[in-house]
Amino acid sequence: MRCGAHLLAISLTLGASAGFASPAGAQERSSAPARSDGSTVNGLVRRARRARDAGRWTEARDAYKAALEASEQSPSAQLDPAEIAGELGVCELELGNYREAAEHLTRSLERRELLPLEVQRRFKVAQLRAEFYVVTLLLSVDPPDAEVFIDDQRMGRIASTDKLFLERGRHVVRARAPGRAEAIHVFNGERGAKQEVSMQLPHAAVSSTKEAPPATPEPVRASSAARAQAPGPWASWPGTLRIGGIAITTATAATGAVLLLRAHVIHTSLREGDVVRRQQGWTSHTCREASAPAACADIHRQVDQRNLLATLGKVSLATSAVFGVATAASFLTEAAFFGAAPRATGVRIVPVTTSERAGVLLEGAW
Repeated sequence: MRCGAHLLAISLTLGASAGFASPAGAQERSSAPARSDGSTVNGLVRRARRARDAGRWTEARDAYKAALEASEQSPSAQLDPAEIAGELGVCELELGNYREAAEHLTRSLERRELLPLEVQRRFKVAQLRAEFYVVTLLLSVDPPDAEVFIDDQRMGRIASTDKLFLERGRHVVRARAPGRAEAIHVFNGERGAKQEVSMQLPHAAVSSTKEAPPATPEPVRASSAARAQAPGPWASWPGTLRIGGIAITTATAATGAVLLLRAHVIHTSLREGDVVRRQQGWTSHTCREASAPAACADIHRQVDQRNLLATLGKVSLATSAVFGVATAASFLTEAAFFGAAPRATGVRIVPVTTSERAGVLLEGAW
């Protein structure tokens, strides 16, 4: 009996010890995979760096790719996923996988604030090189929850404006959304070109006509004053001239804006290219030397094109201003020379204000 009591006490003591020790053991076991995942990422990065430094780009790419997948599951890695994605893009660029390289480098530079300045510059140069060999698609879809397919490949739902990279050639973009008609856009993309596509899905047509009651035509009543007063010559040809003036003003203003925007795009491209070339050792006198590189001819062509577009844009805006002032002055001239103010129903100026701009809307009826 005494021996049984001793055995029972020993069993209770061992059970209590195991019960107290189990939480600590569970905590150690739960933290072990996190440390293991972090060490796995760091080991893959070290292996990738050794392969990259030795020129084994395929091995480096595979190691960086595995490290990127592991780093998304383990936040304890020494290297941020943004930097790993950029290094993966550099390896893919060296292997000639330009589309994948552009995607990973763009993904990395979207979080450039996490990268050192020198790494940002290196990734930016690599991104420009990769985009030279692919088609850049800037796609926007309305509504934003529409499902997008490119060449029958499901892309899912994209952001309001998404940047995609494609191989050169013909591409078909489809967008679908519930309650909307399908939108299709077909284009041919060339290497180094940027294609902007904006797709708006219209509402599907209602097949049932029971909801719309038949419209009852209203009798047309012409006022006796309108019938009695016949339009004179001053009421006919000035109205035509004013309509023409407004049309010319609008057309020249729109043309000037488009030309200046195109000149700005070329100027931005030249400025970015200049940064890349200076990092490659170019100076401001490189294109003036007798042994200038062949790329200088293309640079001079772009500079001339930018200057021409800027000049034409300014001339178009100046022409728009002249016709706009002349059209507006015609209303004042009518009142000054003919002793009658313009008709109240003829012209209406309405202020228009949005969250981004402000202006006036000129409406007229002649």
